[in-house]
Amino acid sequence: MALPTEEFSVPKRTPSTVQEIPSPGITPKDSLIAKGWQREQYIGITILLLSLVAVVGFFSRRFEYALLFAFVLSIMLIVFFLTV
Repeated sequence: MALPTEEFSVPKRTPSTVQEIPSPGITPKDSLIAKGWQREQYIGITILLLSLVAVVGFFSRRFEYALLFAFVLSIMLIVFFLTV
């Protein structure tokens, strides 16, 4: 079985091609991009996580402990790998 060995030509850049990297210093105002909402997102994620553990703990205490152990272990691993 013969594999094709031809190389593809790289298209030349024309004025109508889209520039992928925006020029530095110029940031357009976009109402769809949330800026400065990191704290609120972390608060919302924490509330969702605690409510999930509470609902699961209501049904099964052992599964709640397993979930908490998994969350704590994953947070410890994330911190470990980010600092190494």
